[in-house]
Amino acid sequence: MPELKINNRKTIIHIVVWGIIAMFPYLMLLRGGIDFPFSNYLFYGGFWYGVWVLVFYLNYLWLVPKYLLRHHTLFYLLLNIIVIFGFSFSYHLWGEYMFRYYVEHMPMEANDFPMNWGQEFRPPFLVIVVRDSFPLIIITIIATMIRVSEEWRKSESSRKEAEKALAEAELQNLRNQLNPHFLLNTLNNIYALIAFDTEKAQKSVQELSKLLRHVLYENKDQFTTLSKEMEFIQSYIELMRIRLSSNVTVEAEYDLVSNSQTPIAPLIFISLVENAFKHGISPTEPSFIKIRFSEVQGVVRCLIQNSNHRKVGYDKSGSGIGLEQVKKRLNLSYPNKHSWHYGLSNDGKEYSSSLEINTR
Repeated sequence: MPELKINNRKTIIHIVVWGIIAMFPYLMLLRGGIDFPFSNYLFYGGFWYGVWVLVFYLNYLWLVPKYLLRHHTLFYLLLNIIVIFGFSFSYHLWGEYMFRYYVEHMPMEANDFPMNWGQEFRPPFLVIVVRDSFPLIIITIIATMIRVSEEWRKSESSRKEAEKALAEAELQNLRNQLNPHFLLNTLNNIYALIAFDTEKAQKSVQELSKLLRHVLYENKDQFTTLSKEMEFIQSYIELMRIRLSSNVTVEAEYDLVSNSQTPIAPLIFISLVENAFKHGISPTEPSFIKIRFSEVQGVVRCLIQNSNHRKVGYDKSGSGIGLEQVKKRLNLSYPNKHSWHYGLSNDGKEYSSSLEINTR
């Protein structure tokens, strides 16, 4: 028999439910004005009630988890047929005994019907067994449904835990995208700025510290606020501007509620912004990046447009792995609560990404 884990709340519920089932017929007798001693009620009905409890927990604790849930359905059904008809036959013998006992102990003035009264109106044996089996079949079905539904809930809980762990792993992966290579490039650019633009170098150091603080400390929870996430995006864009040549135009617009506290999954937009800077800039041709964030009644929109330049043969940067990661993250954080459309324009010169997230 499988190991049992006692759940106090569940145990109390089982006791209360079985207590109600046990007392209900007796209460109906009292309500109908029948003076029937409780000891007699237990004596006459106790056997059948005990059979109900036994069949229920035989299925709930043993047959369902050991056979049905392990896909031994035929063996499960066979065992239940044996159990049900076995107990039905036992109850038939018990009923015969109780009938004789009742007739023999009836008061003489009430015993004015012939002794073969029960034989005249008794149905065939097979009909009796089928009739007595019906309540046990219902009990078996109820026990099976309860146990299967509990196992399904456990399975769903485990699946959600696994999805949560995967989402956290995805988030950690996004944090790791701000790798040492990015930091080294940024620090080198800041170092170069110090020589001819000290004020801009100081601002860049400040933006870098904001970005690192957000990545390291402020996005460990499942959600952050939209205002903090936008501060992070702004810091990232300002740092990327340092590396851009004069032939690149960057426009960023934020049409958001002031100091918005709307909860948003951390680092949910960074891959899209990073993708624009990674694939939308040419070192020789004029390029542009347009980024717009807006918020209306809990619906956050992110529209990114950037120039598209034909890749040389050895450049594998546009392989689409980053887009698959974004898709997976959105499905984990906002299932059925987001829409995302992206692709090239008809002439192939512009790439756009439009993401809408319902945070409510």
